[in-house]
Amino acid sequence: MKSFRTEIENPVVEKDILELEQKIQKFKNGTIDDEKFRSLRLARGVYGQRQQGVQMIRIKLPYGKVTSKQLLRIADVADEYSTGRLHITTRQDIQIHYVDLERTPELWAQLEKDEVTLREACGNTVRNVTASETAGIDPNEPFDVSPYAQAVFEYFLRNPIGQEMGRKFKVSFSATAADTGLSYMHDLGFIAKMENGKRGFKVMLAGGLGSQPRHADVLYTFLPTDKIIPLMEGVIRVFDRYGERKSRAKARLKFLVKDLGVDGFKALLKEEEHALEQFVYPIDYQSYPKPKIAQIPIPVVKINDPAAFNQWKSTNLVAQKQDGFVAIGIKVLLGDFYTDKARLLANLVQKYAAAEIRLSLRQNILIPHVRVGLVPFFYQELSKLGFAEAGYNKALDITACPGTDTCNLGIASSTGIAKELERVIKAEYPQYVNNPDVVIKISGCMNACGQHNMAHIGFQGMSIRTKEKLVAPALQVLLGGGNFGNGKARFADKVVKIPSKRGPQALRLILDDYEVNGNGLLFEAYYQAKGEQYFYNFLKPLTITDNLVQDDFIDWGNSEKYKKEIGIGECAGVMVDLIATLFLESQEKIGHAQEALQEEKWAASIYYAYQSMVNSAKALLTAEHTKTNTHASILKDFDRLFVDSGRIQFTGSLSDIVLQLNKSRPSKDFAKTYVDDAKMVLEQLQSFRQSELAHV
Repeated sequence: MKSFRTEIENPVVEKDILELEQKIQKFKNGTIDDEKFRSLRLARGVYGQRQQGVQMIRIKLPYGKVTSKQLLRIADVADEYSTGRLHITTRQDIQIHYVDLERTPELWAQLEKDEVTLREACGNTVRNVTASETAGIDPNEPFDVSPYAQAVFEYFLRNPIGQEMGRKFKVSFSATAADTGLSYMHDLGFIAKMENGKRGFKVMLAGGLGSQPRHADVLYTFLPTDKIIPLMEGVIRVFDRYGERKSRAKARLKFLVKDLGVDGFKALLKEEEHALEQFVYPIDYQSYPKPKIAQIPIPVVKINDPAAFNQWKSTNLVAQKQDGFVAIGIKVLLGDFYTDKARLLANLVQKYAAAEIRLSLRQNILIPHVRVGLVPFFYQELSKLGFAEAGYNKALDITACPGTDTCNLGIASSTGIAKELERVIKAEYPQYVNNPDVVIKISGCMNACGQHNMAHIGFQGMSIRTKEKLVAPALQVLLGGGNFGNGKARFADKVVKIPSKRGPQALRLILDDYEVNGNGLLFEAYYQAKGEQYFYNFLKPLTITDNLVQDDFIDWGNSEKYKKEIGIGECAGVMVDLIATLFLESQEKIGHAQEALQEEKWAASIYYAYQSMVNSAKALLTAEHTKTNTHASILKDFDRLFVDSGRIQFTGSLSDIVLQLNKSRPSKDFAKTYVDDAKMVLEQLQSFRQSELAHV
């Protein structure tokens, strides 16, 4: 590996990348254990693949905005360090695969030349901030949410309060009441609103997908824009202290709010208010960069197939509030495209549009600010790239996660079945190319990265066992999900589980019945009118497994017999720490706290000191084989086992020392005192540990 000290202008970024480089070497030398190293690299966008010895790199792209320069940079990096394939995720990121671990610092350094980051793209952090891809151009939006999404991204990037939570934290912004940002399935969802001429957001709290989807609660019907960052900081602080950490299955915010109730959660938020760095945080939306639209003569274009052109226009043009402009949607099959096309696309929007694209939550691309007169030219140029397929955001546009292609957690193929279902729709149901009211989504496992449980028709990868104990790939069929707007939605019902190779037949049965009995209703209304049992009855014959043939034991896109293999999930795994490692982390956090003091970042310094003290307490509880499920329980149990019993002497309790955090304003004097307290706690607890070991 090479040094990047002379290549990176931002010293904070340089330090980050050098730390990754150093930790990789320590991991290779065996001086950092695997669990500790995993946590560090995940927070820097480096994710283990299903294939041994290579990594998936997740590139964090706030609200899906990518400039032409950034896309060209990403393409160069993908060619140099990966396979040249780019994958758009359902969170508006780009992933590249098959990267050598030791080359990841160098890769990151190259991306940062055009302000593209990997930081906090994975791990137990604040993930990519997503938003409606039409933000800034939507005719129905009260205002552009992009500046607010950007402000949230910047404020929480590298913020110590969101670096080591029990699980990941997801945020979205919806441009309109249509809620295309899907607020109802996020930890925090913001829907743009105007009230008495003032900008604000409806705020949704603690939604989520996964094996136990939960509809978010309404936290505020209207919150002024200058309150959203203080609110989010408070929510994260409460989640960090009271959220589950040991049991991964219960560690999301949705479980904490379910247990506490919204009022109980609000009470804890109230307790944090005094500790917030700022009670209001104005966001200067007027300084957000305005689009610079290319001024160029409109080329003369001859359309050779007017019917195909008109079909494309009917599905792929998106209305724009700016007069004389439209946006163009590009349907990207499974979110996968290659660097040769990426470069040509970047140059096209640089020269003829506003030098930016937006990645969508449905794994597509939107080109905003295209002059109406340039539409025929864009169709011609996009056709050359294979980017002019009709059906953008229509039924034909199926969303799917990578599944067993590259993901450790994949149980069955999602990409293979998605390709087959698209083929079936094109060949047998061409009318659905124009249908925006049937949404089909597929996930390779229960974790719902393909968002299957919010679809009208969803499929979840599973396995199925025959009476002869043979294992075949399977699909859970889910029906009836829907987004009703303004934070209201319905999750799909699990109807039947069928062998994967019968997925196309299930789709045919559902669509055939909808054609005959839908009576002009939207799909979700049709499903509600008929009821779950109705669909179970006509799909039940597909569940029979005593008539499987050899092909049923081969998954889509594969040639070998199916074998159920599930690796260790890394996306938000909970660390299992050794005691020495915990004390080492505590020392590192005190170092971070002292650096923040020198930089006059009082709030950051205080939070690093807080983390150090909790971590030190966790170390001794781990030695006692005591559960360390939440920060709050760590403090309570530490006082019970060590302070109340007299084994360790403090003035008062450890809780009294640590929880000064939310009783004092983040001032210079308090920060200094609090860091000194953290040093004292670490020294005393390490001394106790050494004394205990000496008597073993």
